[in-house]
Amino acid sequence: MLSDSRHRETCQIELATGTLRIVVREAAFALDELCAFGARNNRKRGFLFLSKVLGKHWPSRPFRMRQIHDHLASRLILSSDRWVVIAMAETATGLGQGVFESALRQHPGTQGLFLHSTRYRIPGRRYLEFQEPHCHAPDQLLYEPVVPDHLDLFHTATELIVVDDEISTGTTLCNLVAAYRAHNPRLERVHMVSITNFSGLTGSAQFSAQTGLPVNCVTALHADFSFQPSHAGEHATIPAAVGANQREPGQIAEHLGRFGISQALEIPAADLISLADGLLTGASVLVLGTGELMHTAFRVGLALEDRGFDVVVQSTTRSPILTGAGIGQRLIFADNYGEGIRNYLYNVDPDDFARIIVCHETPRDSLDDLLRHLGTNALTYHYPI
Repeated sequence: MLSDSRHRETCQIELATGTLRIVVREAAFALDELCAFGARNNRKRGFLFLSKVLGKHWPSRPFRMRQIHDHLASRLILSSDRWVVIAMAETATGLGQGVFESALRQHPGTQGLFLHSTRYRIPGRRYLEFQEPHCHAPDQLLYEPVVPDHLDLFHTATELIVVDDEISTGTTLCNLVAAYRAHNPRLERVHMVSITNFSGLTGSAQFSAQTGLPVNCVTALHADFSFQPSHAGEHATIPAAVGANQREPGQIAEHLGRFGISQALEIPAADLISLADGLLTGASVLVLGTGELMHTAFRVGLALEDRGFDVVVQSTTRSPILTGAGIGQRLIFADNYGEGIRNYLYNVDPDDFARIIVCHETPRDSLDDLLRHLGTNALTYHYPI
């Protein structure tokens, strides 16, 4: 249950693809503080919840992102000292790692492990597979950890914390729990964590029935929604969101979440000095993640914000969203993972920033098209992986 239900409200949003109606039941923050809304040409779902505190489709202040991480983690009542956090790719990879790090601080002496799902296939690595039915790219993979101690915790943890940016039906999270449970018979309890829960379910009984385990729902806002689609865009071609997603070992980060991490991510002080070199105090900075690599951008942004810069964090995405409603601007460019699909950056004018820092795990030359769009104030940061 939420600790604060003052923010009850009803709103109706007209989108190019239909009419979305939201009824907030319980909330610790106002709906407008947490999200906006967008439209997309997807027959399965013609709308999108656009989080303002996630750092994906909307420029987000690092301190507000940390506030949400801490808020959600503070509502986790863990009865075990062995737990696993799994976040959903691509949108919730950063949120999940932020909640994980906050939970580590709030539960000292326990053993926690963080992983996030991915859409990249790597030969020779063991993985679980599950479906995200409403998504343009529905196939999700979860790799087993590569470090022996992490692998042991993965197979023996008694509590599982699954993190997504929003819940609309809970189907994807239930699919993930089922896939994970088949590899961990000791699992006793599940926590479903999200910034917003639009399922209309303030309790957990339905999710418990689907998973066969006790489920605790943790969120900053409970609401329900209805969507009346229009015929606009109904026959438009939907850009591909699945491409050549085969990766080789070493092409993506080994120690940033896909294969298990048990401690907080730290940005070396020397790197921060270099990234801020030449900037005046208070200068506007965009720290940009790429695809599933979101948390590195948050940690860089948080550290620069603490040093007195005016920072927002965001990430590129493969998700095609129509302009209008909560999407004011859109950049389209080649993806840096070599999948051969379009990538996007929303609600960003590169000229608004004294510096743009692009955080990446792929080779530097994979960013050429993105950097052309961002202009001369952009530089890159490849975390030592």
